[in-house]
Amino acid sequence: MRRWGYLCLCIGFGLLAAGCPKGGKDYDLGKKAETLQDYDAALSYYQKALKADPYNANYKIKLDQIRFEAGEQHVKAGVALRKKGDLTGAAAEFQRAQAIDPSSSIADQELRITVEMIAEKNREANAAAETTSDTGQPLLASMPPEIKPLSHAPITYKASQDAKIVFDTIGKLAGLTVIYDPDFPARRITVDLNNVTLEQALDIVSLESKAVWKPVTENSIFIFPDQPQKRRDYEEQLIKTIYLSNTVQPQDLTEIVTGLRQLLDLKRISQVNSQNAIIVRDTPDKLMLAEKMIRDIDKAKPEVVVQVEVLQARTDRLRDLGVLPGQQATVTFTPNGTSSTSTGTTGSTTTPSGSLPLNELKHLSTADYSITLPGATANAVLTDTFTKIIQNPEIRSVEGQTAKLKVGDRIPVATGSFQAGVGVGSTGTSGFVNPLVNTQFTYLDVGVNVDITPRIHPNHEISLKVVIEVSSQTGTATIGGIQQPIISQRKIEQDIRLKEGEVSILGGLFERTEARTLNGWPGFAKIPVFRYLFSEDKIDHEENEVLIVMTPRIVRMPEWSKANLRPLYSGSETNVQVKHESDIRTPAVAPPTQQQQPMNQNPQPVGPAAAPPGAAALPPTVAAGTQPGKIHFEPHSLSLKVGQTATIGVVVENVTDLFSIPLLLQYNPAVISVEEVQHGGFLSGGTQEIALVQRNDKEHGQTIVSATRQPNTPGVSGTGTLIGIVVKALAPGTSNLSIVQVNAKDSQQKLIPLVTSEATLQVQP
Repeated sequence: MRRWGYLCLCIGFGLLAAGCPKGGKDYDLGKKAETLQDYDAALSYYQKALKADPYNANYKIKLDQIRFEAGEQHVKAGVALRKKGDLTGAAAEFQRAQAIDPSSSIADQELRITVEMIAEKNREANAAAETTSDTGQPLLASMPPEIKPLSHAPITYKASQDAKIVFDTIGKLAGLTVIYDPDFPARRITVDLNNVTLEQALDIVSLESKAVWKPVTENSIFIFPDQPQKRRDYEEQLIKTIYLSNTVQPQDLTEIVTGLRQLLDLKRISQVNSQNAIIVRDTPDKLMLAEKMIRDIDKAKPEVVVQVEVLQARTDRLRDLGVLPGQQATVTFTPNGTSSTSTGTTGSTTTPSGSLPLNELKHLSTADYSITLPGATANAVLTDTFTKIIQNPEIRSVEGQTAKLKVGDRIPVATGSFQAGVGVGSTGTSGFVNPLVNTQFTYLDVGVNVDITPRIHPNHEISLKVVIEVSSQTGTATIGGIQQPIISQRKIEQDIRLKEGEVSILGGLFERTEARTLNGWPGFAKIPVFRYLFSEDKIDHEENEVLIVMTPRIVRMPEWSKANLRPLYSGSETNVQVKHESDIRTPAVAPPTQQQQPMNQNPQPVGPAAAPPGAAALPPTVAAGTQPGKIHFEPHSLSLKVGQTATIGVVVENVTDLFSIPLLLQYNPAVISVEEVQHGGFLSGGTQEIALVQRNDKEHGQTIVSATRQPNTPGVSGTGTLIGIVVKALAPGTSNLSIVQVNAKDSQQKLIPLVTSEATLQVQP
């Protein structure tokens, strides 16, 4: 018997193991990790569970849901690190989110933005210019010619002469040939050019002489009067096809073309809907402005995922208790030669079949009548029904477009139309055709119907136009001989504005129905306790509650860069044009060389003492023949106690035109640590903001610091504090704080030699 018991036990365990789904343990662990919001661990467990049972639908659904949650968690972590300045860590988080959820557009977008922030803004392209096309034919020119003067030195020139003489003089200074339109008039102008570039000098003289200049070749320019007809005759035009990548409907292209035509007065612009492109032919300046506007507008529309939870709970309780006695008795008379009579609680009915004198009533016996007594029904019914419906759909929608979700059934509803019978007989007399009834059916969507139109704001808030309907069939009704369904409906329409991830309860619809029925003998039905013997007590209790919860989550945001938000110079109303930053800035004064001298037709003294004609003054802190600059710590030695912090300054001495300086600091991580890097005042000049980037590796005792001035600005010269380093004492000992690498550059991106030194820090208990 014991052997049979062991055998049955083994068979039971085998059947139990076979009935349990594969991967159930990993699935349970994944659910626990998801509850703790450890989405990475939950993702790993769900992947193991699905690998064990690849055809389990529950595992697949959970894996897809947790993949989105895990990716979004890493995106949020990356944004937080980027706000703190840890761009490398932020990029790693975005890459992790991209690996977890390859379909996440927001992860791709944030990673691209972070990489652009890490990369250097000024990249030099050294690609060789192509001269032939793929077919071997000479390459067609893509831009009008640009002037290449013999000298780019600043121009200083004062004169009061005819405009042609002034243009010729400036052309000779730059080594250019100047030609004129035959209709160019003679006009005397007065110019006072002081340290300007060649392009600025030509623009100033053109403005005073009401003329326009344009390059004809690399060493010749053409001057013509500033008149609308002359501009149309001489201004060069370009044609370009601009492809857009984020427009979806032809209406989007039409809106962009209409805006460009109105803002830039473009006359030759065409949209190609089949290729999602715009073709523009106009001047180079207008074309550049059009490209800038298209780059600003052609952005992927924001997208949002809305999680909708519909919870419906219904409770039905029925109690029917008591004894229901009969409520009528029947008495039947059947004497010979008499009528039969029935007597009840509602009266009596007599059917004559003869006559019975009154004096014969005393002779009636039990054989002449019969009595039927009522029966009784005992009821003891208790019904308790609980129904719970949970629906959790997710809707992804593009901004401004309505997303619809319908979950449920389509129930047919009959609609009919009556057509009267008409017709004519074969003999010409009026005839008749039977009437026709055309029955048509329409279908109603019954269940959960959700319509959402989102609008995403730059501050990560979302406006939603929501229409949610929860309906069900509760019964039928006969109308016109056809059974029609009875639909119960709960519908919400509203406009709301939520933050990303904010939970909104759109509506809690609560319905309660209570019905009580008492049926029994009058009087007896009211007696306590005994009333259950003479009456039936029926109580029907119904509760129905619907709760709708919405949670929006942004999966794509508009990718607006600084270049998109930056305004752009566009000229005047009649002369639309663009200019480079260098075209409107004063050229930097460089020390004179034998090969290049400033163009100065009217030399003036420079500085306190008279300088040679055309010579530029040297910076006051730098003299010719000086020694290379130095960089050192201030103070050179410092004593600290454990836990104490102090600031050590990094000072540069005797530098010229310092524009950027990256440093690599080395220290003993067991003794001290670098906590923070602060701005100095030297590189900013006291007024300008500088870009200070730092990365601290406390584990290896290294800190990378890079300080850079704003683009298109000259460097600074002299002596001053570059940065401040906040150090903290960790343990007793001695540590050297050294600059192991420095690559200082001037405004021309040339290396500046610097002599480095180190500081000694003593930490006491």
